[in-house]
Amino acid sequence: MTTTELTRPTELPLLARLAADRATGALLRDGGTLFLSDGAVVHAESDAAPGIDVLLTTTGRLPAERWQEAVDRAGAHCRVGRHLVDSGSLGDGELEICHLNALFDAAYFALAPSDGPTRFRQGAVHWLGPIRPVRAEHVARESRRRRDLLDGLWPWPAVDTSPVTRHPSARAPAVTHRQRAVLDLADGLRTPARIARLLGRPAFHTLIDVRRLAAAGHIRTPHASEPPPASHPVPDWVADLSADPDIALLRRLRDALEARL
Repeated sequence: MTTTELTRPTELPLLARLAADRATGALLRDGGTLFLSDGAVVHAESDAAPGIDVLLTTTGRLPAERWQEAVDRAGAHCRVGRHLVDSGSLGDGELEICHLNALFDAAYFALAPSDGPTRFRQGAVHWLGPIRPVRAEHVARESRRRRDLLDGLWPWPAVDTSPVTRHPSARAPAVTHRQRAVLDLADGLRTPARIARLLGRPAFHTLIDVRRLAAAGHIRTPHASEPPPASHPVPDWVADLSADPDIALLRRLRDALEARL
């Protein structure tokens, strides 16, 4: 296994090159890591996004001891996902959807623009094991779409990483059930990433709530001394996300899965 230091400042051409070369290994960046197999993205990790273990166990779908058992028995063989299915803990389709959810969530942060170094560790394999490979171009396109969506909602990226601080206002509109759960955890110390882990939700869905709450005046926007610049109109389908962003995402994941069948 070798590690190559790369100095290219833009991540997308590099990812495209690795995909074209059918590379296998780990692409390490400041925001996270993408794992590739034969040029396809098979997993992603980021400190800013809850892992698949959190998404499964925090919501109660999978007991924490079942997850730990799978890691203990199959982690060294890089077959944790397969063990969960073979043991009857999860169905194939359920695991794939949850895995894709976690993959796109972490990839958004891993592919964020950065001036930091980028390394590729050839031959590295993730302990979760193969589940559902995704073409690198699809991962890159989805990350760009998410960035554009957030900027359209409230063009202040600083709220994504700053502690979430409530800013009660009599003129602020009512909030949804999902947004209320975020506000209830906004203590001026927890970041959106921390809140996402506590709720067992994907980080991107939490960022949608945080940006909307900031735009509505429910939480403080860091270093906001003037009104934000005019943003482009948000597509109509974004309205569905205020109630349950999982639905729109799962529809796209379903369409992606069906396109590969």
